[in-house]
Amino acid sequence: MTGIDAHQHFWRLSRGDYHWLTPDLAPIHRDFGPGDLRPLLAPHGIDATILVQAAPTEAETEFLLELARNTPLVAGVVGWTDLESPGAAQRVAELAADPLLVGLRPMVHDIPDDNWLLRPSLAPALAAMAQHGLVFDALLRPRHFSRLPAVLDRHPDLQVVLDHGGKPDIAGSAPGEAAPDWAAALAGLARHSNLCCKLSGLATEAPADWTADTLRPYAAEILRCFGAERVMWGSDWPVVELAGGYRCWREAAEALVPEAARGAVFGATAARIYLSGRGRKPC
Repeated sequence: MTGIDAHQHFWRLSRGDYHWLTPDLAPIHRDFGPGDLRPLLAPHGIDATILVQAAPTEAETEFLLELARNTPLVAGVVGWTDLESPGAAQRVAELAADPLLVGLRPMVHDIPDDNWLLRPSLAPALAAMAQHGLVFDALLRPRHFSRLPAVLDRHPDLQVVLDHGGKPDIAGSAPGEAAPDWAAALAGLARHSNLCCKLSGLATEAPADWTADTLRPYAAEILRCFGAERVMWGSDWPVVELAGGYRCWREAAEALVPEAARGAVFGATAARIYLSGRGRKPC
């Protein structure tokens, strides 16, 4: 079984559309490309990645697709397009013609309107995504959880993936247990069979001195709610360089995922969700 990192980024600062990526984020305020990532993968048996957008522009999508065409380790790209534009459904169809595009991700957690997911104007684009086998990556915070069921119910054929476990406030919660409100809401979301969850991004939501034990209640809750067949691991590299780095997070994840679940979490779930639906051979 091929190991897959289901969530990583590349960026080139000169492109100028990473508005969140400011100089105060010094460890990651530089270019990151395939040559930086490749040495980090081999020690962990990772052969393929899902490359995810980091800027809300179509120029970003084209940049990532071009990188993917020239980078064999990238198995698929989660890009961006304006899902509310009048021609969004047609644009989704055009983008889906590229077999390397496996999904789209609006950066919901940066959108001022917390009810954005409920807008009727999204319906044509989401229906087109389902029709063309594209995954909807949901970059949310817990305050958005109550809006997601409407999307899941209205579009039962749309595969949705919750990024970063929904970004729980680990640093601001009592140690030793998962934040109760987050855990209860996550369990409710998990009842929707068209939703999967990424075991990713937890380290950057945790205190600076986090250990695997800090994250254990959250990883356990994600696995309990979704089961290994609906959970996939992602590094969130290079963002994870703000919270210990690739190796530290991967080794923690290996300690947090039971051995029987590792085949699914570290590869098979991502292969099934992102690749098989696009006519790509599952890893």
